[in-house]
Amino acid sequence: MKKTFFCVPKPETYAIVLKTSKKPIGSIGLLFNGDGIAPIGADEAELGFWVGVPHWGHGYAPEASRRLLRHAFSDLNRTAVWCGYYDGNLKSKRAQEKIGFIYHHTIENVNVPLVNDVRTAHMNLLTRERWNCMA
Repeated sequence: MKKTFFCVPKPETYAIVLKTSKKPIGSIGLLFNGDGIAPIGADEAELGFWVGVPHWGHGYAPEASRRLLRHAFSDLNRTAVWCGYYDGNLKSKRAQEKIGFIYHHTIENVNVPLVNDVRTAHMNLLTRERWNCMA
Protein backbone atom coordinates (compact mmCIF):
# COMPACT_ATOMS: atom_id res chain seq x y z
CA MET A 1 0.00 0.00 0.00
CA LYS A 2 1.33 3.42 -0.95
CA LYS A 3 1.48 5.95 1.88
CA THR A 4 0.90 9.66 1.31
CA PHE A 5 2.32 12.34 3.57
CA PHE A 6 1.46 16.01 3.53
CA CYS A 7 4.02 18.58 4.58
CA VAL A 8 2.79 21.98 5.69
CA PRO A 9 5.78 24.34 5.60
CA LYS A 10 4.47 26.85 8.13
CA PRO A 11 5.98 28.20 11.33
CA GLU A 12 4.69 26.50 14.49
CA THR A 13 3.89 23.21 12.70
CA TYR A 14 5.23 20.02 14.24
CA ALA A 15 5.14 16.24 13.83
CA ILE A 16 3.35 14.15 16.43
CA VAL A 17 5.68 11.22 17.10
CA LEU A 18 5.54 8.18 19.33
CA LYS A 19 7.81 8.67 22.34
CA THR A 20 9.26 5.17 22.19
CA SER A 21 9.98 4.71 18.48
CA LYS A 22 10.00 8.36 17.31
CA LYS A 23 7.70 7.20 14.50
CA PRO A 24 5.61 10.08 13.10
CA ILE A 25 1.88 9.44 13.48
CA GLY A 26 0.43 12.87 12.77
CA SER A 27 0.96 16.60 12.79
CA ILE A 28 -0.11 19.62 14.79
CA GLY A 29 0.27 23.33 14.33
CA LEU A 30 -0.85 26.85 15.01
CA LEU A 31 -2.13 29.09 12.24
CA PHE A 32 -2.14 32.87 12.29
CA ASN A 33 -3.55 35.83 10.37
CA GLY A 34 -6.23 34.08 8.33
CA ASP A 35 -4.25 30.96 7.34
CA GLY A 36 -6.96 28.77 8.89
CA ILE A 37 -10.73 28.77 8.57
CA ALA A 38 -11.50 30.78 11.73
CA PRO A 39 -11.74 34.57 11.50
CA ILE A 40 -9.10 35.24 14.15
CA GLY A 41 -7.78 38.40 15.73
CA ALA A 42 -4.16 39.54 15.65
CA ASP A 43 -3.51 38.12 19.14
CA GLU A 44 -5.27 34.79 18.49
CA ALA A 45 -4.35 31.54 16.74
CA GLU A 46 -6.04 28.50 15.24
CA LEU A 47 -4.98 25.01 16.32
CA GLY A 48 -5.07 22.20 13.80
CA PHE A 49 -4.11 18.57 14.27
CA TRP A 50 -4.22 15.29 12.39
CA VAL A 51 -3.51 11.80 13.71
CA GLY A 52 -3.39 8.68 11.55
CA VAL A 53 -6.37 6.34 11.96
CA PRO A 54 -4.39 3.46 13.56
CA HIS A 55 -3.47 5.82 16.41
CA TRP A 56 -6.93 7.21 17.20
CA GLY A 57 -8.23 6.77 20.72
CA HIS A 58 -4.86 6.77 22.48
CA GLY A 59 -4.89 10.42 23.63
CA TYR A 60 -2.13 11.60 21.28
CA ALA A 61 -4.07 14.60 19.93
CA PRO A 62 -5.03 15.95 23.37
CA GLU A 63 -1.48 15.42 24.70
CA ALA A 64 0.15 17.21 21.77
CA SER A 65 -2.52 19.93 21.83
CA ARG A 66 -1.98 20.70 25.51
CA ARG A 67 1.75 21.18 24.92
CA LEU A 68 1.19 23.44 21.93
CA LEU A 69 -1.52 25.42 23.74
CA ARG A 70 0.87 26.04 26.64
CA HIS A 71 3.32 27.43 24.09
CA ALA A 72 0.60 29.54 22.41
CA PHE A 73 -0.57 31.14 25.64
CA SER A 74 2.73 31.39 27.54
CA ASP A 75 5.39 31.99 24.89
CA LEU A 76 3.40 33.50 22.01
CA ASN A 77 1.09 35.50 24.31
CA ARG A 78 -2.11 34.53 22.46
CA THR A 79 -5.38 35.61 24.13
CA ALA A 80 -7.45 32.87 22.48
CA VAL A 81 -7.03 29.79 20.31
CA TRP A 82 -9.66 28.47 17.91
CA CYS A 83 -10.02 24.85 16.84
CA GLY A 84 -12.58 23.24 14.59
CA TYR A 85 -13.80 19.91 13.36
CA TYR A 86 -15.73 18.94 10.28
CA ASP A 87 -19.30 17.69 10.49
CA GLY A 88 -19.34 14.04 11.52
CA ASN A 89 -15.80 13.92 12.94
CA LEU A 90 -16.87 13.08 16.47
CA LYS A 91 -13.41 11.87 17.52
CA SER A 92 -11.96 15.33 16.83
CA LYS A 93 -14.90 16.95 18.61
CA ARG A 94 -14.27 14.77 21.66
CA ALA A 95 -10.53 15.46 21.64
CA GLN A 96 -11.23 19.21 21.60
CA GLU A 97 -13.70 18.90 24.48
CA LYS A 98 -11.08 16.99 26.54
CA ILE A 99 -8.64 19.85 26.03
CA GLY A 100 -11.17 22.46 27.19
CA PHE A 101 -12.45 23.98 23.95
CA ILE A 102 -16.05 25.23 23.99
CA TYR A 103 -18.36 25.37 20.96
CA HIS A 104 -18.64 28.86 19.46
CA HIS A 105 -20.19 28.73 15.97
CA THR A 106 -20.64 26.76 12.74
CA ILE A 107 -19.30 27.69 9.29
CA GLU A 108 -21.08 26.26 6.25
CA ASN A 109 -19.46 25.53 2.86
CA VAL A 110 -15.82 25.40 3.91
CA ASN A 111 -13.54 24.56 0.99
CA VAL A 112 -11.17 21.66 1.86
CA PRO A 113 -8.71 21.56 -1.06
CA LEU A 114 -6.58 18.66 0.27
CA VAL A 115 -9.53 16.30 -0.23
CA ASN A 116 -11.30 18.30 -2.94
CA ASP A 117 -14.48 18.72 -0.88
CA VAL A 118 -16.75 21.31 0.72
CA ARG A 119 -17.74 20.69 4.34
CA THR A 120 -19.40 22.17 7.42
CA ALA A 121 -17.00 23.18 10.20
CA HIS A 122 -17.87 23.57 13.88
CA MET A 123 -15.59 26.08 15.57
CA ASN A 124 -14.55 25.89 19.21
CA LEU A 125 -12.75 28.46 21.32
CA LEU A 126 -10.35 28.32 24.23
CA THR A 127 -9.40 31.59 25.91
CA ARG A 128 -6.23 32.17 27.88
CA GLU A 129 -8.36 32.87 30.98
CA ARG A 130 -10.11 29.48 30.68
CA TRP A 131 -6.76 27.77 30.01
CA ASN A 132 -5.26 29.33 33.16
CA CYS A 133 -8.27 28.23 35.25
CA MET A 134 -7.88 24.65 34.04
CA ALA A 135 -4.16 24.50 34.85
